Amino acid sequence: MVCASDSRYCTQDAYFTVKETALGMTADLGTLQRLPQLIPAGLARELAYTSRKLRADEALSYGFVNQVFEDAEQMLSGVMKVASQIAANSPLAVTGTKNMLNYARDQNVADSLEYMATWQSGMFQPNDLMLSMAAQMQKKPGEFEPLHTITDPFE
Repeated sequence: MVCASDSRYCTQDAYFTVKETALGMTADLGTLQRLPQLIPAGLARELAYTSRKLRADEALSYGFVNQVFEDAEQMLSGVMKVASQIAANSPLAVTGTKNMLNYARDQNVADSLEYMATWQSGMFQPNDLMLSMAAQMQKKPGEFEPLHTITDPFE
């Protein structure tokens, strides 16, 4: 689950491990597919083969975690600040950004740019851009419409 997260934060006493190997099995829920995209491939292999603990400071040095906090209270406060920054943006822009990052991870640049152009032409909301620009000029948070949910017409 940690490897599938968009961002990772931890406390100084945290560690990460691919424990399945030590248990006599092969990790089968996506860790082996995702971990080599997040840290150097050789380190990912070492961790998977040995089941050794990747401690917080080492995880930070390899870019596996975004930030290490002294304790859980500081971590919660720091993560809530990040969440507030994300929530201050257009929900559609954040969703689109996540979609594009995920697509680009698995595609070449040319295909990703073509996909982006197609997505942008169908999803771009000029109102969000105007709200964002006005809010920035007024130095206040934007007030965006929530994402529209798609309902099943057969329900």
